[in-house]
Amino acid sequence: MNTIKTALLLGALTGLLMLIGGLFGGRQGVVIAFIFAMVMNFGSYWFSDKLVLRMYKARPVSESEAPELHAMVKNLALKASLPMPHVYIIPGDTPNAFATGRDESHAVVAVTEGILRILDRDELEGVISHELTHIKNRDMLIGSIAATLAGTIVMLAHMAQWAAIFGGASRDDEEGGGGIIGLILMAVLAPIAAAIIQMAISRSREYLADAGGAKISGKPYDLAGALEKLSRASRKIPMEANPSTAHMFIVNPLTRRSLMNLFSTHPPIEERIARLRSMRPL
Repeated sequence: MNTIKTALLLGALTGLLMLIGGLFGGRQGVVIAFIFAMVMNFGSYWFSDKLVLRMYKARPVSESEAPELHAMVKNLALKASLPMPHVYIIPGDTPNAFATGRDESHAVVAVTEGILRILDRDELEGVISHELTHIKNRDMLIGSIAATLAGTIVMLAHMAQWAAIFGGASRDDEEGGGGIIGLILMAVLAPIAAAIIQMAISRSREYLADAGGAKISGKPYDLAGALEKLSRASRKIPMEANPSTAHMFIVNPLTRRSLMNLFSTHPPIEERIARLRSMRPL
């Protein structure tokens, strides 16, 4: 169901792009904006693993340094039919984890020092399995496609904004005010709509990663317990996270509420826990 939802949301982003293209800029403007957004976002997709790992000062750990963690990741990767990912540890007490890498052969699983302290073995297996599911589902690629479409929409909206400023008078005369109002509305509402759809895609991928993580580990209740612990601890020990990377973490590192949950990259933690606890252990 969430896979279908992701496809529909990507279709909605594409449809929004086509609608804006029809209203403003013409085919050539849409193509230019799309190519520019694609270059930017897929460049980020290709190098994002190095950037985000450096951002959080994550360091690779060898099998001799963290034998239990390596053995756990290796065993779960075999269950998931994935190559062994690189293992990184992020300094800090806030418990969290994320996966990155452009494909299965360049994947990274990163966990904080804090998560290794507060979770038991079964709970940590659930978390690692969740991150391996992100790798298996190619969520970095899906996120980059969504970012490319959303980025194109934002660029077209900026073009509309400048058109309203510099070309608004003549258009207003020709169309009785409808043209300038339409441009202003599109410049304001299109980026908001694109952001909401992009966040909804991210939330759908989190539900899929929870279900996949429960399947790989065979322990949905333990993954639910891990999410509960991580959510509670993250509120007590907030992480200094960059909002642009918040969607990568298993629980949202940004604890401040803004516009309720409209722009949250994660589904409500209570809903995720309820879904996991409704599953049967494998």
